[in-house]
Amino acid sequence: MTDDALAPLRRQFDLTWALFEYHLERLEPQDHLWEPAPECWTLHLHGGVWVPDFAEEEPDPVPAPTAAWVGWHIGWWWGTTMELLQGRQALPPEAVHWPGPENAVEWLRSFRGRWLALLPDLDPAAPAPFPWPEGTGHTVTDTVAWVNAELMKNAAEVGQLRILRAAGATGSS
Repeated sequence: MTDDALAPLRRQFDLTWALFEYHLERLEPQDHLWEPAPECWTLHLHGGVWVPDFAEEEPDPVPAPTAAWVGWHIGWWWGTTMELLQGRQALPPEAVHWPGPENAVEWLRSFRGRWLALLPDLDPAAPAPFPWPEGTGHTVTDTVAWVNAELMKNAAEVGQLRILRAAGATGSS
């Protein structure tokens, strides 16, 4: 992306990341799998691999996620975005492997580094390969703005879960 096209979105990303980093710095391994409610989406260890609760169609009501699930979800949507922006295939949910509570924060930080390395190579006016269907008129600039919004939403979710657990909220575990 050109410096002019990137500048406002990059500043927005930096602010969003700073808000996320505030919570990442404070996350404890036990925060990740804390279940805030009986009806919950989380990750389960099967054969050494963390497997997320997932449905192609979102259930109604939507289960409350754990911080682990939100982290996995960040890895899925952000990883898929970067793959598609580089002309590769979308990542199916089962291809995204959350590393577990001890390594989750560094894993999430790795997406930031990959994203910042990719941004200068993007054509802001090119058609967006994600998250909109083809032919909608959205551009890569729209995708970059969407990443900022999605990350801000997920950072707030992780932060709220961390704060509730630290405040002594009684979840289901």
